[in-house]
Amino acid sequence: MTALLFDVWIIKLFMMDFNDIMEDNSHSGELVAAISSEIDTFDSYVHGSDPIDTSEWEKSVAATQKAFDKNPLVYKRLGEERYALLSSLRTAYSSYSEARNEVIDQYQSGHLDIDKLYDVYSMQKYLNVYAQRFVDKTMREGNFSYKELMPVIVSVPFLVAALGVIIILVIYKMSKVMDNSISVPVLKLANASRKIAANDFFIDDVEADNKDEMGELVTAFNKMKYATGEYIRGMEDRRIVLDQLHAKELENLEIEKQMETMNLELLKSQINPHFLFNTLNVIKGTANLEDAPTTEQMIEALSSIFRYNLKNQAKEALLAQELKISRDYMYLQKMRFGDRVSFEVDSDVDENKVIVPTFTFQPLLENAIIHGISHKVEGGKILIKIRQNEDMLHIEVSDTGEGMDEELLEKVRAQLEIGNEKVIDKDIIGIGLGNINRRIRTMYKGGSLRIESTKNVGTTIIIDIPMQGDVA
Repeated sequence: MTALLFDVWIIKLFMMDFNDIMEDNSHSGELVAAISSEIDTFDSYVHGSDPIDTSEWEKSVAATQKAFDKNPLVYKRLGEERYALLSSLRTAYSSYSEARNEVIDQYQSGHLDIDKLYDVYSMQKYLNVYAQRFVDKTMREGNFSYKELMPVIVSVPFLVAALGVIIILVIYKMSKVMDNSISVPVLKLANASRKIAANDFFIDDVEADNKDEMGELVTAFNKMKYATGEYIRGMEDRRIVLDQLHAKELENLEIEKQMETMNLELLKSQINPHFLFNTLNVIKGTANLEDAPTTEQMIEALSSIFRYNLKNQAKEALLAQELKISRDYMYLQKMRFGDRVSFEVDSDVDENKVIVPTFTFQPLLENAIIHGISHKVEGGKILIKIRQNEDMLHIEVSDTGEGMDEELLEKVRAQLEIGNEKVIDKDIIGIGLGNINRRIRTMYKGGSLRIESTKNVGTTIIIDIPMQGDVA
């Protein structure tokens, strides 16, 4: 606004004040030229050697009147002396016009009065003198005004420089205030969110001295982080207890299914969905208000994953739902690894009509990130490929990660073939992959999970299940 007001002042100085001086000089000069031209035309019309016609004479008179119109009799604009000169000139021209017109009429009738003609000549000299005095006065006042403006013109660059310095200092001070009150807390929240996306809930609290809405947001985020970490710790403790009970007490498949159902319900009961979702929505909304689209999108993806994992009680889900959660999960991983990780889904089936086991893709994607791509400096690519093979749904989850040698691959295949959690070596095969293998084998007739891997090339998990979800 300051710069705009300064620009307006500069425009007034150069465009208006200078323009007034130039216009006054030009219009006064036009007035003198018009009067001189009219006098010459009158002389030629009355007794010139080469008489002119009436139309040319009328044009010269109209030009003089137009020149008078361009010099309005305005006291505020003209000043005392110029006003008096122009007023006298107008009065004299009015008297001259009457005498001139009378002489013209006599000339046209053929009875020209010489005395009146010489009176007109005297008036013309008087008009020339007054017009010239008016021009001289206008030029002097214009020069005086120009000299008064010159110091201001010379000082303009210095004023511009001073104004620029002041504006820069103000902007710098405001940016520091904005940075400390908004940018720094948002960046801290973003860094903490990335760590949480990597399942690290026990990081230090985000610190912010703000007493405004941003401070409330940071406080809510810290509470959510602490509560979620405690919930996950409690869930992990319960999972260990359930694993021990499972190893001792479960002897058949039916008991195993019941315990898995109970385990899922216990896991879900540890998190207060309302607190979690409301807090995430607060963070998302504040990120939108503070113009932090990346933070908003990360929080939305994290919220979507939590909502799906906690509220989905069915054993099966639409393929479209599973793939959406997979894309949200991989978005968070891409925020962590950047360009080191790429992700693609290649499906030629109707995702909204095909049913698959719940929580199928996310553990496989996590294994591909942790055990495959994260160990390679250049990163890698994860591809989910889905095809229909007659009445079977064929799924491949492949990565270009570190892969496995033949010895380790055979151990993993052996553990998958056993399919019993009591004898699974968790250092060889993860809980997620083992759980998916058991569920596919127990839920579907003809369902299978296979693994292919080559050292330094990558790993592929191959799943085949009945197309219509033929549940066992």
